[in-house]
Amino acid sequence: MKRKIVLLSLLVLPLAMYVYFSMAKHNSLYLPIITKNVDEAPAGKTLDSKTVQLKGSISIIGFLGKDIRKKKETIFNINQKLNSKYKEFKDFQIVMVVPDGAQQEVQDVAAELKTMADITNWKFIFAQPADISAFYNSLKVREPLGEDLSTYNIFIVDKERSLRGRKGENKKTGKDEYKDAYNSFSAAELHNDMTDDVKIVLREYRLALKKNDTLKGAKRKI
Repeated sequence: MKRKIVLLSLLVLPLAMYVYFSMAKHNSLYLPIITKNVDEAPAGKTLDSKTVQLKGSISIIGFLGKDIRKKKETIFNINQKLNSKYKEFKDFQIVMVVPDGAQQEVQDVAAELKTMADITNWKFIFAQPADISAFYNSLKVREPLGEDLSTYNIFIVDKERSLRGRKGENKKTGKDEYKDAYNSFSAAELHNDMTDDVKIVLREYRLALKKNDTLKGAKRKI
């Protein structure tokens, strides 16, 4: 009897998760890989003198450049639309790459962020220009990095250091699309597209974790 119950759960769980996944706005169960083997985060320290690792975390990557004030609005957009929704996930982080020397400007912005939300997931890496450029190039995206080492685009990198985005047919619109980045200056794009895509990546890992736990439980009982 126990064996039948276990086997039945193995059949029901994937169906339940399929329904859960299908609630995504663009009706996708998996967010495509755009680039594999993105480089690890560039060498550099954070405000608390720690290093940052991408492997093992779902990361939102941004490049703030030399003028932090110019990106202040986008930082608040990211905090409101992404950090506020996913800050409870321990394997989720927001990584902003900044040229070394901008520590004071970042400290000022971080102080403002702290008055709005928990920013434990925010990581600001201070790196050398050559390291920043090399890291950006490893993403292999369409739009080049600005001369000031900044871009309004932000990126989703998964636990295996693969850049995620959209390519192929959108099941909702029936049209082909390609998206390797999200415009952080547009609160609407972050809200309508990126939050949905991050949700899908998080669900992928939750589904895989639950499937592994179920299979381990089934083996123990059988």
